[in-house]
Amino acid sequence: MSIALFTLGGTIAMAGHTADGEPGRPAGGGPVVTRLTGADLTASVPGLAELGMPLDVHDVEAVPSADLTFAQVLGLVGTASRAVAAGARGIVVTQGTDTLEETAYLIDLVWPHPEPFVLTGAMRNPTLAGPDGPANLLAAARTAAAPGARGLGALVVLNDEIHSARRVRKTHSTSTAAFASPGTGPLGLVSEGRVRLLVTPPRHTPLPAPPSPRAAEDVRVALHTVTLDDDAAHLAAFAETRQGLVVAGFGVGHVPSALAPVLGELAGRIPVVLTSRTGSGSVLRHTYGATGSETDLRRRGLINGGLLDPYKARVLLRLLLAGGADRAAVVAAFDERG
Repeated sequence: MSIALFTLGGTIAMAGHTADGEPGRPAGGGPVVTRLTGADLTASVPGLAELGMPLDVHDVEAVPSADLTFAQVLGLVGTASRAVAAGARGIVVTQGTDTLEETAYLIDLVWPHPEPFVLTGAMRNPTLAGPDGPANLLAAARTAAAPGARGLGALVVLNDEIHSARRVRKTHSTSTAAFASPGTGPLGLVSEGRVRLLVTPPRHTPLPAPPSPRAAEDVRVALHTVTLDDDAAHLAAFAETRQGLVVAGFGVGHVPSALAPVLGELAGRIPVVLTSRTGSGSVLRHTYGATGSETDLRRRGLINGGLLDPYKARVLLRLLLAGGADRAAVVAAFDERG
């Protein structure tokens, strides 16, 4: 029995400096770059020896999380599945935090095993005082080894908190407490080496992965965030260049009245999902009735995104379309998972 650790780079693995620092900084004090391997990471973590099972370390392509693609993430799911088939008790992935909330949700949607799939990273790189990477990696490994984490799908563990991939958000650009689950809170925590799960939400049936990791590359889904005095100048073109659209509306799912007919026309050609830009709470269904309200937009064919934030709604819609889902299947999936 072992825990399979896959390293993807990111802040947690950045240790060296480039030579061209900013004016006033000492020589060699430029921006940090990826340097650490999985063996380097585990060597810096006290307490791993007491985990009770070894870590089987695999260095995957080290890239900033901003450069990760659906194909790479789905390919990693396949690799992790093979590790489980070979006897891994759980999976840990280290990556950059910029896209962690999206990659975790994509993994959660398709992960078919009871073994935990735990993602972690760091907010402070190892060249700074108080880097959080070692503590996050240890907490993630402990969570992956915990019997209580089985059957919970993909989890995000940072700052000794355990979050559901479905709810977690990166809510701060630099804080070590950047990750939170607005509206629900974390599922549990790691305290004194003990994994304590306080909530065990129901798990949705995993969706089938696309026929190949690269199938999603041919499906493009746009995201439009509605703003004050917004206009529809560029929205109509999405029907020609995108297979789907997610709208991040005001509040409970409202848009300026001028956008409503344009979005309705688009919804007749491609799936258009309505979400809230607020970061917490649900899109409503039939409380307000003005032009551009959630009731009006649903009448025009927009799909209700429920509690899903715009970024996760885009992940779900793109995965569904890559798998060949028709409109009825898309509506059913958002009704169940939104």
